[in-house]
Amino acid sequence: MPNTLYYGDNLSVLREHIPDESVDLIYLDPPFNSARNYNLLFKQVKGDSSPAQIMAFEDTWTWSPLLYDEFKQDLRNGRLFTLVAALYEILGPSEMMAYILMMAPRLLELHKKLKPTGSLYLHCDPVASHYLKIILDVVFRPTNFRNEIVWKRSDAHNDAKRQFGRISDRLLLYGRTSDAIFRPQFQPHEARTLHDWYQYLEFTDGTIRRMNAMERTTQTVPADARRFNADNSTSPNPRPNLMYEYKGYKPHANGWRYSRKRMEELDALGLLLFPTSTDGRIMVKRYLDEQRGRVAGDIWTDISMVRAGNAELRGYPTQKPLALLERIIAASSNEGDVVLDPFCGCGTAIVAAERMNRRWIGIDITYLAISEIIYRLQTEGIAGKTISYEKKGMPVDAYGALKLFEQTAPQSHKPFEQFCVSLVAGESRDKKGADRGIDGIIHLWDSQGKLRKAVISVKGGGCTLSHVRDFATVIKDNDAIMGLMITQKDATKEMELVCEQQGYADWHSAKKYPKMQMRTVRDLLENPRRPFEIPESARQPRTQGVGKVLPGQEAMEL
Repeated sequence: MPNTLYYGDNLSVLREHIPDESVDLIYLDPPFNSARNYNLLFKQVKGDSSPAQIMAFEDTWTWSPLLYDEFKQDLRNGRLFTLVAALYEILGPSEMMAYILMMAPRLLELHKKLKPTGSLYLHCDPVASHYLKIILDVVFRPTNFRNEIVWKRSDAHNDAKRQFGRISDRLLLYGRTSDAIFRPQFQPHEARTLHDWYQYLEFTDGTIRRMNAMERTTQTVPADARRFNADNSTSPNPRPNLMYEYKGYKPHANGWRYSRKRMEELDALGLLLFPTSTDGRIMVKRYLDEQRGRVAGDIWTDISMVRAGNAELRGYPTQKPLALLERIIAASSNEGDVVLDPFCGCGTAIVAAERMNRRWIGIDITYLAISEIIYRLQTEGIAGKTISYEKKGMPVDAYGALKLFEQTAPQSHKPFEQFCVSLVAGESRDKKGADRGIDGIIHLWDSQGKLRKAVISVKGGGCTLSHVRDFATVIKDNDAIMGLMITQKDATKEMELVCEQQGYADWHSAKKYPKMQMRTVRDLLENPRRPFEIPESARQPRTQGVGKVLPGQEAMEL
């Protein structure tokens, strides 16, 4: 199974393209249904006859009677239907019920895709976690429940006026069977553990001394020393077969913890500490730099959310840190295994799987997410490694792009616009405020080291001369270094004349770049000889914290 990125509804993709029992690990981070207003979940909505629409970044679910009718016709599991019907009796036609109706059939399909040794991690928040857990109990059986992991994602909120601050998420872990892969993970030692237990320093000259109270509060160790813990060599339980004398030291009433052979090996390695009196207890040195840490439990406090200024930050509202996904993947999969994320968003699970030599499948319903994942795979993969994957569900020619526009135009042009912006690796923008008239943007460092921008406009329907003139004004009003217009139909001579009249971008290099350019979707998909002309090497890395591309490098055509 090759690495694959799907654009589309994950329920359809799961049913039509993913074989049963083909996936080793599933991580899903569906919309929580809570980002705007917790009380909204139980609000009764009247007069809405259209099905719920899932929009990018929108944690709002709208109830419609059609949802329940479709669910009854679609669901093929009697026990799960009985549960959902009972929840409907309790919750009624609410947003929470709409959320449950969306999640239930997807969790059922995901269960089918797991191998017998596979596991599923469902990332959610406390508002809906209890409903989702009941559904998972029905789908996976309660005996295959493993953990409800609490992830402390942030610090306390100053706006927690009527309740304690909501600073944690939940990760519900289920195995497909009792044979699901799992290996313990480790967290850094707590400061108290280091202070109370790792109290000794051993220097390179063999000198050993006990650290003072001040030294034990810091993790800094002298360059010529190693910090260690003096561990007891006495057995915690009676072991009559290990009652032997070692170098004049008699065993405890419980006996030694180690066999004589192992004791001699530890002695030869210099890991034994002998007290001055033979009445004392032999201790064993455990160096801090050789310890993996403490075994991770079901409360994770050592992984922070992605904060402003963090090198990982993508500007995606629900982005999760790579460290979180790396722990999950390391615990429940092996190299070469298949990792599936059906709500892959900005692609953190995909990037982590790629870095950890797993195969992967990502599914998302927005082009904004798909383009972001493609960009991250290009910029955050393993250095020197060629990343191979297939893209499915996305237009590959002008006809496919036209169909996308026609299918989405009745509700919103946004999916088509996001797709077109992704063709030039731009960042999608909503047409609000100062960005009105702009569908996307590309940041560039000019030759003077100043951050500039190229603005993008998409015209999926008819494009008139007036539209072209308006975009020329948008370029000027936004102080953009250049403007790129993507259309369905070829530009007329009058439109090309308007572009020519804008002159060249204020870019100090041997090559001149037209300030305003027009290309069709067909050009970008099928005609590599007619690309947009952009100083490609001067693009700003979208990952914060990464060193900017130096200006003045040889420019490339996109």
